[in-house]
Amino acid sequence: MSKRTSGLNIHGIILLDKRLGVSSNKALQEVRRLFNANKAGHTGALDPLASGLLPLCFGEATKVSALMLDDDKRYQVTVQLGVMTDTGDAEGAVIATLPVPPLTQDAIAACLRQFTGAIEQVPPMYSALKHQGKKLYELAREGITVERKARHIHIYELVLLSATADQLMLEVACSKGTYIRSLAEDIGHALGTCGTVTALRRLAAGQFSLAEAKTLEELAAMDMPTLLATLIAVDKPLAGLPSVQLSEAQAISIRYGQTIAYPASIEGSVRLYEGPLFLGLGEMLLDGKIAPKKLFNING
Repeated sequence: MSKRTSGLNIHGIILLDKRLGVSSNKALQEVRRLFNANKAGHTGALDPLASGLLPLCFGEATKVSALMLDDDKRYQVTVQLGVMTDTGDAEGAVIATLPVPPLTQDAIAACLRQFTGAIEQVPPMYSALKHQGKKLYELAREGITVERKARHIHIYELVLLSATADQLMLEVACSKGTYIRSLAEDIGHALGTCGTVTALRRLAAGQFSLAEAKTLEELAAMDMPTLLATLIAVDKPLAGLPSVQLSEAQAISIRYGQTIAYPASIEGSVRLYEGPLFLGLGEMLLDGKIAPKKLFNING
């Protein structure tokens, strides 16, 4: 997330269809300039090789970006069989080539079933995970490989869209923490060869889909009122949480960081409102009170 003080206090979320060849941060800055927004951040990077849905958060919406990182994702991926690169995708250097055995539809389907459901996955060296305070991709660029612990992930769907003698196109619905590059490599190995990602497109993230997204060109063609009308409300990603309506007096107490009495049969996090105004997140306590958890100031 980055801040500046010479722009506008814009609050909301834009769904960007990120184009190929640019980093997520560059894409963010391009859209930020269109809005002249003071504060902006994205909700999980897409590599330059990847395109598709990239939710961008502005102003107070950056407070929900961390929660959106936990959302399930959906991708369309092309896997080149018989080739392995150091990065797991077509941007890396080829480090191995293997023949691709003849593959039947049944063999591919059986392989994909192995990777559907709850599985363990070893993160790639070219990732932003840290080892002793240093990012793995930084170590990888120095030629250093370290042992990585397998992590629990969930592949909800793994569908074969098309196949040739040496290429698969798949649709993947997965949990947070899933590395599609590692999945492609593992599928290649399970098919008796190797594999690398040559194309990746994010189709959905949480409740948001690519069908709702705009390209940079589409956004750039809008005037400011239309741009502002395109913003998604700050509280939209939190729609799955129960909502609580507060009186004016209760809202004032919450804003001052005080707990308020609110007997209800709700547990955990709740959305707080004063009329139509979204105040932020609260926590229902066991003693029948609500404590402020994360407050928003969308009027600022």
